[in-house]
Amino acid sequence: MKTPRTQERVVITGMGVVCPLGNDVDTMWEGILAGRSGAGGTTVFDASTFPTTFDTEVKGYDLGRYVRHTEPHARCSRGSGFAVGAAAQACRQAGIDVETSEPTDGIDRTRLGIYLGAGEGSMDNDAFFGCIVDGWDAEQQQMAWPRSTQAALTNMDPVRELEQEPNMAAAHIAMLAGVRGPVRSCLTACAASTQAVGEAMMIIRRGDADIMVAGGAHSMIHPLGVTGFNLLTALSRRNDSPETASRPFTASRDGFVIGEGAAILIIESLTSARRRGIPILAELVGYGSSSDAFRITDMHEEGRGPVQAMQAALADAGLTPEDIDYVNTHGTSTQENDAIETLAIKTVFKERAKQVPASSIKSMLGHLIGAAGAAELIACVLAIRDSIVPATINLHDPDPKLDLDYVPNTPRKMTVNIVMKESFGFGGQNNVVIVKRYCEEGSRQVP
Repeated sequence: MKTPRTQERVVITGMGVVCPLGNDVDTMWEGILAGRSGAGGTTVFDASTFPTTFDTEVKGYDLGRYVRHTEPHARCSRGSGFAVGAAAQACRQAGIDVETSEPTDGIDRTRLGIYLGAGEGSMDNDAFFGCIVDGWDAEQQQMAWPRSTQAALTNMDPVRELEQEPNMAAAHIAMLAGVRGPVRSCLTACAASTQAVGEAMMIIRRGDADIMVAGGAHSMIHPLGVTGFNLLTALSRRNDSPETASRPFTASRDGFVIGEGAAILIIESLTSARRRGIPILAELVGYGSSSDAFRITDMHEEGRGPVQAMQAALADAGLTPEDIDYVNTHGTSTQENDAIETLAIKTVFKERAKQVPASSIKSMLGHLIGAAGAAELIACVLAIRDSIVPATINLHDPDPKLDLDYVPNTPRKMTVNIVMKESFGFGGQNNVVIVKRYCEEGSRQVP
């Protein structure tokens, strides 16, 4: 057995969000505690002929409310635009200067980094599909690719095409805050931003950065994105009642509700936070990651990947299941995810599984894909701050096979000190982080 060594503690000092329940942290939290759904008819594009005609969209977003200079971000993708607004909020709360060539915050920009779980941007659909139409040779009943290519070179915007790259959100944030340290971007589907936070924590622990801008941004509310999920039969088709369509852990669940947004956390070493005199919101203590190595769209029936990630996060934090006060689930509202996640929680928590509240705020936010985990982690920090567990709304017909405490319909006042946040993505990606109430006393011991 190795002798334990003291390792740098990692804390959260800033948070920002742009999501279907509001474009700042307070408004999102108010919506969650009120049990409000962000779902409604799709307006980003004409989805009237699609099997699913609703989603959870960001509403009333104006980047000019968050930054003085919008020009550098004028042609960014929808998700990157959300990321800039969320990052500006988080940076300001954490005392990080933005939009200045000569910051006065005392932060060494070469020790300030970024790790995002950012999704691909949407293409310029009108121009792209126009090129396809222009290239169709009706007489020959085939594509005339030279003609299509010429239309593309004439009509498509090179910057808009570049903005499809998943790393562009990080690039926009780097410009915003003058970030010159390590910059990373991952796209591990629905687990991406939880992975980003966990990996950013590891970067700080090993001393490669003092502060990291971590989280995620994504919008797949476009024709190809929605078509893909419809083909996978992953989306709810409850078009007559969008607000009740996301219903995790119920007998009548029929798929998730696709959403969009961005969520950013500023995480830094405790040494850095103390040196800067910045208020600490919570402490990150554990991270676990795994792969199912099973199927692209199906979870292993025994939940072996989620189980491994949860156990790894607990071991990393030096905790046991008895220490966890609340589990913020992935909770997508699909038949498979909810059943296997429940099984995984039972496997890890054993006899205590039914005693630990385990709710899903995707019942209100919808599924923000790459941004989901970070938005939900922000809710975990607020649950600790306010001693309240958010509810799983729309849980009126419990699935008799799923028998955990999912906190149905109404938030629960209780002491919350330590929370486990779970995220599981297509491709078998599993990432779990553990966050706790910050206490001045004590150091973190790791094996």
